[in-house]
Amino acid sequence: MTISLHTQTSAPNTAAATSVSPLDPSGSSKTKFSQSRTDIYQTVTDSIISALEAGVKPWSCPWQRVDGMSGLPSNYATGVAYSGMNIMLLWCSASKQGFSDSRWMTYKQAQVEGGQVRKGEHGTTAIFYTTLEKENDDGETDFIPMLKTFTVFNVEQIDGLPLSDEAVFPAETFEPLPQVEALFRNSGATIIEKGQNAFFAPSTDEIRLPERCLFTDAANFYATGLHELVHWSGAKSRLNREMKGKFGSEGYAFEELIAELGSAFLMADLGIVGEVQHESYIASWLKALKNDKRYIFKAASAASKAHRYLMDNI
Repeated sequence: MTISLHTQTSAPNTAAATSVSPLDPSGSSKTKFSQSRTDIYQTVTDSIISALEAGVKPWSCPWQRVDGMSGLPSNYATGVAYSGMNIMLLWCSASKQGFSDSRWMTYKQAQVEGGQVRKGEHGTTAIFYTTLEKENDDGETDFIPMLKTFTVFNVEQIDGLPLSDEAVFPAETFEPLPQVEALFRNSGATIIEKGQNAFFAPSTDEIRLPERCLFTDAANFYATGLHELVHWSGAKSRLNREMKGKFGSEGYAFEELIAELGSAFLMADLGIVGEVQHESYIASWLKALKNDKRYIFKAASAASKAHRYLMDNI
């Protein structure tokens, strides 16, 4: 499955950006697009709708984690991890093309690193926001957010880089993950392992999880805990997300999408191979995606903020 964005062949793009900024969560109506350009919001949203309708979640990390390397896609040249919507765009492209390496960079960066994009390879479009300053009729300066795109290539599309050919396989036996235990412990959240259900209770500010021995493996225990931690991060005293609506409502489904994405980002960063299943919300997500082309962008931005907030506590 892939996000079918405008892929570019290996010819260099002199206007391409070389860095990624965090997504603007506002979905501002002031964002401008040229009439001749494709609406990137709609393009991404349509592709995600197609993936969900096909039963594929585009926010699953497609590669095995290498020791010392985050599961999040990152820039080979700078070492900086991509954030927000770009995580899904690059995961989707890697899944479609079968890449097992999480590192990417632009054509020019590859040349600086001594590499060369192979002839015929197609790059993957990523996005970033910039701000246009424009004087209005009152003589004041308006700051208009603009969505722009740039093209990156996976390191497996580039010759001449010092990459290891050794295959990496996950451990066959489960061992507790100290970094996840540290995140649970240092987050400040009250986590109680008791009962049969997993949930965050805003009234008591507590996370409830079934005892870890009840899970089929540790990965699913951690994945469930991280999902609830993302919910916990949205409380008024923390990230102050708008968390409203009863089960089955649009607001409830949107918060579940944030938690789904946020836990996926955390799992990739922490090296957890597992999945929290929330198929019951997919119908609500599809409806919202079809009605609002910025829906997934806003959810990804909120999820990325939760991811960074929790990782800063390790």
